[in-house]
Amino acid sequence: MLGVTVLAAILAYAASCGVPTFPPNLSARVVGGDDAVPTAGPGSSDALTYRVGLGKNNLTVEDEEGALYVGVDTIYVHEKWNPLLVHNDIALIKLAEPVELSDTIQVACLPEEGSVLPQDYPCYVTGWGRLWTNGPISEVLQQGLQPVVSHATCSRLDWWFIRVKKTMVCAGGDGVTSACNGDSGGPLNCQAENGSWEVRGVVSFGSASGCNTRKKPTVFTRVSSYIDWINEKMQL
Repeated sequence: MLGVTVLAAILAYAASCGVPTFPPNLSARVVGGDDAVPTAGPGSSDALTYRVGLGKNNLTVEDEEGALYVGVDTIYVHEKWNPLLVHNDIALIKLAEPVELSDTIQVACLPEEGSVLPQDYPCYVTGWGRLWTNGPISEVLQQGLQPVVSHATCSRLDWWFIRVKKTMVCAGGDGVTSACNGDSGGPLNCQAENGSWEVRGVVSFGSASGCNTRKKPTVFTRVSSYIDWINEKMQL
């Protein structure tokens, strides 16, 4: 785990948030995932070069249609970030300039403060991380279905036990589909009852035994635990 997880989505409370121009491909099976369909969704950032790529799908295409790069004004790292225990693993990026929304760039919804999804709620992780344990980095954005694992299950002795806190959310753990190295900061998107998509988590850590280890689901920072903090930073 290098640095903190960056919540690299464009966030909003607007009624129109979380509604992509083109419906995402939900037949997809990140490790064990499929190529994501280019559509409007959360953007991803490269904090090392202080540049944010929005609307990106293929990392090898510099001038990708519908994509743009924006500079970074400020990076807000959570004041209580603990790299040893991986607590409060979240940061926010303030862009250097306004961004015009388009078919490939849209805002993601924030969940209700403190809300928790039930066991097996269907969510999707996306990222450009390794395609399998020690495998190559993906050039094309991957997506994979990762159902939510309740805290009661995820904190069992043979799962993540005391390492997983209630400010985190677990998803996956079936030994087939998971996030992997390089996916840190990627969103866990879940569709709400009203049809909009909410960013419920950001990839934080996984198992050292392998990217798709059974009973070791991907662990995400639970966004609903940090709504007050997000609101505070968005006012700066």
